[in-house]
Amino acid sequence: MAGDSVRPLAATDAGIPSTMTQGEAVGVGRLAGIVAAAAAVVLVGGIVAGQPRAWAGWLLASFGLTTAGLAGIVFVATQYAAGASWSVAFRRLPEALAAVLPVGAVAIVSLAALATSGYPWASHHEFHGGAAAQFKALWLSRPFFAVRAIAYVLVWIVFARAIVANSRRQDAQGGPEYSSRNTRLSIAFLWAFAVTFSLASFDWIMSLEPEWYSTIFAMYNFAGLFSSGLAIVVLLAVWLRSGPLATVIGDDHLHDLGKLLFAFCTFWMYIWFSQYMLIWYAHIPEETTYYVARTRGAYEPLFVANVILNWVVPFFALLRRGPKRRPSLIARVAVVVLVGRWLDLYLMIVPPFAPDGPPFAVWEVAGALALVGSAVWAIERGLRAAALVPACDPRLGESLHYHV
Repeated sequence: MAGDSVRPLAATDAGIPSTMTQGEAVGVGRLAGIVAAAAAVVLVGGIVAGQPRAWAGWLLASFGLTTAGLAGIVFVATQYAAGASWSVAFRRLPEALAAVLPVGAVAIVSLAALATSGYPWASHHEFHGGAAAQFKALWLSRPFFAVRAIAYVLVWIVFARAIVANSRRQDAQGGPEYSSRNTRLSIAFLWAFAVTFSLASFDWIMSLEPEWYSTIFAMYNFAGLFSSGLAIVVLLAVWLRSGPLATVIGDDHLHDLGKLLFAFCTFWMYIWFSQYMLIWYAHIPEETTYYVARTRGAYEPLFVANVILNWVVPFFALLRRGPKRRPSLIARVAVVVLVGRWLDLYLMIVPPFAPDGPPFAVWEVAGALALVGSAVWAIERGLRAAALVPACDPRLGESLHYHV
C-alpha cells in the first residue's frame, strides 16, 4: 500500500484506460452542440427583437454554464489545496466540467458588455438612499460593469487553464512537482474565486432588482454552484463507471461523492433558510419585496418545489449509507438536484420580467436547451482532450485503494 501511494502508475496498470475510445459519446456531443447553437440563435433573435424574456433566458443559460464550469475547477482546486488523494482517480471528470467555463464566460460577457438592456438600472434608473445610492449608480455604470465582467472571467479562465495544463503535463512528463505547483495555484485561485464570484453574483443576478440586497446572496449562489457541480460529477462517474472507468471508479468513490452531495445540498438549505428567515423576521420593505414576488400566485408552488428538489429529495434519499453506493439511485438524485438548480436560477432571474406569473414558452425552452446542450458539448470535448486517468500522479495508487 505504501508503495502504491507514491508510485506513478502506467496506463496499463489495473486495466486503467489511457483515453476514451474513438467515437465514444461523440455523436451525443455533436447533437448537443447543434441543439445549443439553434437555441442560442433563437435567444439572440429574441434579444434583437426586444423580448425581455429572451434576454432573461440568455442570462439564465450563461450564468448556469459559467457556474457549472466554475464548479469543476473549484472541486479540483479544493482537492489540491486539501492534499486529498481519494479523488485523483476521477479528477479528469471535474476537469472536463471545467471545459464548460469558457463557453459560459463568452455568453455572460457578451450580455454584460453588449446587451445590458435587461437590467433596470441600465435605463435611467434612479437609486434611493443618499450615499449608498451614489455608490450604486457608480458601481452599476455600463462601462465599469462590463470591465468587471471581463476581469472576473479572465481571472477564472487563466487559473483554470493553468491548473488543468499542469495536471496534463504530469501525464506527459511525470514528476510530483506538477502537483506542488497546482497546490499553490489552487490556494491562490480559491482566494480569488471567493472575491470575484461574490461580486459577480451581485452584479449579474442581484442587480436585476437593484433596490433589493442580501449580504449572503453570494454564499447562496456558491452553495447552488457546488451542489450542482457535484451532481454533474456524480452523473459522469456513474456513466463512465459502466464503461472505460469500470476498474477505476469504485463504490467507495461513489459513496464519498454521495456524502459530499448530501452535505452541500444541506448547506444550500441552511443558507436558503438563513436568508429567508432573516428577511421574513426583520420585515424591511426593501428586502421582503424579493420574496413577495416569488410566493405570489403561481410562483408559490415553484417556490416550494425549489426546496423539495434541492434539499428534501437528496437529503432523505442519501441519508443512509446504502443509497450512496447504488449507481442508479445516486444518479437519479443527481438529476433531481440539477433540475432543482435550473429552477433555483429560474426563480432568481425570471420573476422581475414576468411578475404576473411564471411563464414557460419558447424563450424559457430555448434557454434550457442552450444550457444543457452547451454543457454536454463542452464536457464531451473535455473528456476527449486528455487521458481519462492521471496515471502519473503519485497519489493515484492511494486513490484506487484508499479504503483498503
